[in-house]
Amino acid sequence: MELISLTDWVGYAAMATVLISFLMKDVRRLRLVNSLGCLLFVVYGFMLAPLSYPIIVTNTAIFCINLYYLLIKKS
Repeated sequence: MELISLTDWVGYAAMATVLISFLMKDVRRLRLVNSLGCLLFVVYGFMLAPLSYPIIVTNTAIFCINLYYLLIKKS
């Protein structure tokens, strides 16, 4: 039986966090939890060999959008 690598654990945690974020009714909480998932995906993208730039770039952009709405455009 093969053990799950640390990289895979980070990927699974990222996936679960993003999925859980979409269960939130409060948009602010959704953005907070989703931001955590995005950061985990960025870490995951850097842990992959070779690096996964699509994962890194996409989740960095989503994180920045979440940050914009959480900090600048509070609504």
